[in-house]
Amino acid sequence: MIISKVDFLQRAQLDCETFGVWIQEGWLIPTGTADGEVLSEMDLARARLIRDLKNDLGVNDEGVGVILHLLDQIHGLRRTLEDLLLSARESSVPADDPSSADQDQGRK
Repeated sequence: MIISKVDFLQRAQLDCETFGVWIQEGWLIPTGTADGEVLSEMDLARARLIRDLKNDLGVNDEGVGVILHLLDQIHGLRRTLEDLLLSARESSVPADDPSSADQDQGRK
């Protein structure tokens, strides 16, 4: 779902200045359109995480950057693993497949 900048700021409980800093840091990357910046639900969840890290846990800016980088790596690895598992499932032949039985008999 696409969220306008105004709605995003309200839902994330952010002011424009903080939003701008987070974009400069590369923590948020809005999509630019002719109508302005738009963000996603994923961006909103990320903004809430950043806010929680900074406000509730007292993580400094450098720490937030490290945490976000590690989380991005984890999500990338999960996507890669899901792709590999899907590929492995698609390429495996079920044991009850008649064509696999023919192949097994040919080996004997």
